[in-house]
Amino acid sequence: MLFDTHVHLNAEQFQEDLQEVIDRALNEGVSTMVVVGFDRPTITKAIELADTYDFIYASVGWHPVDAVDMTADDLVWLRELSGHPKVVALGEMGLDYYWDKSPKEIQKEVFRKQIQLAKEVKLPIIIHNRDATADIVEILKEEDAAEVGGIMHCYSGSVEIARECIDMNFYISLGGPVTFKNAKKPKEVAESIPLDRLLIETDCPYLTPHPYRGKRNEPAYVKLVAEQIAQLKGITLEEVAEKTASNAKKLFGIK
Repeated sequence: MLFDTHVHLNAEQFQEDLQEVIDRALNEGVSTMVVVGFDRPTITKAIELADTYDFIYASVGWHPVDAVDMTADDLVWLRELSGHPKVVALGEMGLDYYWDKSPKEIQKEVFRKQIQLAKEVKLPIIIHNRDATADIVEILKEEDAAEVGGIMHCYSGSVEIARECIDMNFYISLGGPVTFKNAKKPKEVAESIPLDRLLIETDCPYLTPHPYRGKRNEPAYVKLVAEQIAQLKGITLEEVAEKTASNAKKLFGIK
């Protein structure tokens, strides 16, 4: 049974056919999903989905691109939501230096506040990183994020940095890019990182795996990610599915 650790079924791209998308995922053997919220509307929808489906859980956090919009009230709200029985993580949070909507210093401040909150409420964190690896690693160390650990979501960095993150109690999550023909780094990571520190995800509707690249991504396609990892490691799809699901359940505290 496959565990997709990062979906955005709360995105507008799924408004028209959400139930069909969920049914296709179940038919492909996806047994559990975490819907990730990153601002007020998407967090509200993530909680709603977790309340509706017993196999869906939620993560709540503030996206670095929108850090400039986050208020003190939002942080209080995240603290309140962290007590919800289906909320299993805080995030996605982190740094994004590709888009320039939120100044870097504000992004860092919001990131640190969310790590501190996670330690307070004892939940793992889901890290969004775009063009900001050095600063993210530095902040995780300074804030002692190893205390709660978490996920390097849709990891695209080097094997060396992946090992550094594992030393800080993080799992490495691979998505659609590991199936891309020219994606050298994700393939190296899939080969090199032990299976007991790997997770799988789609980040749907984004980052659709081959051969559907360019179309809308959906949770059913997490099987393609697992198949690629199995091929690179020379093991069975069942082994990848079973171990990554057990890793996710352990991290999120799901029985």
